[in-house]
Amino acid sequence: MRTRRDWLLATLCSGLAPSVLAQPSAWPSRPIRIVVAYPPGGVSDVVARALAEQLAPRLGTSVLVENRAGASGTLAVNAVAKSAADGYTLVFSALSPLTLSPHLGSLPYDPLKDLVPVASVMVSPVLLATTSALPQGDFKALLTRARQQPGHMRWATSGNGSLGHLMLESIAATAQVQMTHVPYKGGGQQITDGLGGQFEILSVNTSGPVLQHVREGKLRALAVGAPARLEALPHVPTLSELGFASANLNSRFGLFAPAGTPAAVLDKLNTHINALLAMPALRERLQAAECVAAPASLTELARIVAAEHQNMGAIVRDGKIKAD
Repeated sequence: MRTRRDWLLATLCSGLAPSVLAQPSAWPSRPIRIVVAYPPGGVSDVVARALAEQLAPRLGTSVLVENRAGASGTLAVNAVAKSAADGYTLVFSALSPLTLSPHLGSLPYDPLKDLVPVASVMVSPVLLATTSALPQGDFKALLTRARQQPGHMRWATSGNGSLGHLMLESIAATAQVQMTHVPYKGGGQQITDGLGGQFEILSVNTSGPVLQHVREGKLRALAVGAPARLEALPHVPTLSELGFASANLNSRFGLFAPAGTPAAVLDKLNTHINALLAMPALRERLQAAECVAAPASLTELARIVAAEHQNMGAIVRDGKIKAD
């Protein structure tokens, strides 16, 4: 039998707008979907799935992972930007579809208006190394040689408009040197040719195989694009330390949601993910992939995205960089 209290509650609730009834405090009430902007099996996919696995029990719901690769990550970012802003659809991506891609061509979304930060997860550092084609020397010696032989030094990257390409253009502009860009279609052949001494310099994301080549002396690490020196290469300075802050580029990966997602949902996700990044289980997964855990608050991540967007834009414009 319904009591007077039951009747009053029913009456009050019936007058509430749907938006009030669906307050963030009830979130999540169904599975959450993370769209990974890259193919299955890669580092980003492995980390996203590990994150989803550990996030699910904290949120009390399933966290599903879906891969939607293509167009340098912009395909997945666009799909999520156009999704409902209810906290149930997120994208796991490098920052480049938000900070670099907009300067290389038109996009169907506005990265600074259509998406909001959820959490910073990891950084994949970019290693600057030399090959057997260049005599021994540090970063300063590299620049000296480049000044002495304008255009003679060949710098290989994974492609036009890649982070390595932007790193090259930024260093060349700051140091006022000329180097020849050698763009590859991805990193596989680039490493093979580098080991064969077919060019003097290369920039590549750190990985187990790349670091093994460094340990064996087949490549010589001169600098790294990273927030701080790497545990695996403690004697290798960051480009910021060397005076090239704008060239200190790296692949930061994070989670983003459609603009308009409730602040309470964003706060909850950010808190839980930062807590997971402090735990050994996830940190060990990242270290195994030669990545660095990079937690940040919502405000910090928004600042990082805005600053990188501005820096990337300046490098692209000044270097007249075009994508492949």
